[in-house]
This record gives sequence, structure tokens and C-alpha cells, in this order.
Amino acid sequence: MHNFEKLLFWQKSIGLAKEVYIICADLPKDEKFGLISQIKRSVVSIPSNIAEGAGRNNDKEFYHFLGIANASSFELQTQLILTRELGLLDSEKINILILNLNEIQRMIYTFKNNLKK
Repeated sequence: MHNFEKLLFWQKSIGLAKEVYIICADLPKDEKFGLISQIKRSVVSIPSNIAEGAGRNNDKEFYHFLGIANASSFELQTQLILTRELGLLDSEKINILILNLNEIQRMIYTFKNNLKK
């Protein structure tokens, strides 16, 4: 088992989730059950799957859940790009979130490769 709270990419994904929840308040209310809901599910899935994988019995299972977390990160990236393209949120805010997300994606990828060795 791994202590997920000590993993920097888990910590950063929690920070990202907080930021995403804050910016979701700026989205149009008619997106509450559409894009807002989907964005929130995606961003919460990232640290949740990291934590679930860390609590599993072996590194092979952890590796699997890191893959799910990474897939959720790409889903979130797509949703953030869509909000930017539709002009629903400030492009600069979205770009900063995506840069932070890309850093988390790289960290997960690196950690997965180290687990595999």
C-alpha cells in the first residue's frame, strides 16, 4: 500500500479539483446538469482513483487505477477545452488549469512507468 496523501500528483489533483469547482460557479446555470456535472465528475475522479489504487493490494492494481485517473484527466482536459472554445469561461483561466492538468498527467505517467519496473 502507498500513502496517497504524500504523493505530489495526488496533492496537485486535489488542488486542481478545488480550482475547477470554483470556476464552475462561473459557468451558465443551464449547464448545471450538463457540462458542469461532467466536469466535476471528471476532476473528482482523478484524485479518487489515485487514492483507490494506492489502497489496493499490489502495484499492478495501483497501476490500473492510475490509468483510470489519467483517462479522467484527459476527459477533463477535453471538457475544459470545450468551455474555452464555446467562450463559456475566461480563456486565460482555462489555459492555466490545463497547464496544471498537463503537469499532473506527466507526473502520473512517470509514476506509472516507475511502478512497472
